[in-house]
Amino acid sequence: MLASQEGDRLTVGDIVAVLRDRAFALLVVLLGLPNCLPMPPPIPLICGLLLMLVAAQIAAGMSAPWLPRMLLERSIARSDVERAVKRAVPLLRRLERWSRPRMSVFESALGMRGMGLILLTLAMALIVAAPVVGQIPLGLAVCLVGLGLVERDGVVVLVGLGIGALGVALNAGFVYAIVAGIMSLFHL
Repeated sequence: MLASQEGDRLTVGDIVAVLRDRAFALLVVLLGLPNCLPMPPPIPLICGLLLMLVAAQIAAGMSAPWLPRMLLERSIARSDVERAVKRAVPLLRRLERWSRPRMSVFESALGMRGMGLILLTLAMALIVAAPVVGQIPLGLAVCLVGLGLVERDGVVVLVGLGIGALGVALNAGFVYAIVAGIMSLFHL
């Protein structure tokens, strides 16, 4: 694991190499987390664009995420990584109490490609999400899908997809209201 790596700093490439097949799922969780709270407008756009990159790779059937060399060579202090892991482990242990491998359809190559297409849809919705409120259900959905993939729990993935559908509907209603308002303003 990461403990076998030497030095005071770890590169992003080292971390991705250790995560292997779960690197995609963890990236999905990390890109959803900032959107679970009200954030200023550039955050959902940036997370949505990065999620599109990750989702496209999942849909293409890649076995590990491709990241630009410049990003892979970036380093993080080992102490920061260890502190983040210590904070995340209790949460993951609580999740593991009721989460278990179920509905393995998402583990197949075809299932993961389908999941990539669904995540691509959620990413596009996140890019055009209504400011502040519209991003929260989408961020929560992305996090749940990612956690479900990490834990290999199809039920958690389905709950995330259900929340994602509500988030997409909420944002579609927002877009409809804006278009209808503009059309009535100009008597179209």
